[in-house]
Amino acid sequence: MTQLDELTAELKVKIIKTLGLMDVKPADIKDEARLVGGDTGIDSIDVLELVMMIEKDYGVKIESKELGAKVFASVRALAAYISENRKQKA
Repeated sequence: MTQLDELTAELKVKIIKTLGLMDVKPADIKDEARLVGGDTGIDSIDVLELVMMIEKDYGVKIESKELGAKVFASVRALAAYISENRKQKA
């Protein structure tokens, strides 16, 4: 399991916890599936909560709506963005 796989798995748990998705299990969220507007039902208000969680837990900021759209394309895209931007700060 790569570092990206571990981060992806960790993010699934945090997304479910942060948004209180009671009926969703980490396995229900596919790595490449659309995160916003996809099967999970995540909307723009949920994204704000996730942005705050990511900033608090990982120290990574998502500065613009355009960047957010790219970063929240899928859990895998989110994990890759956090991974890349966390390394630069270290």
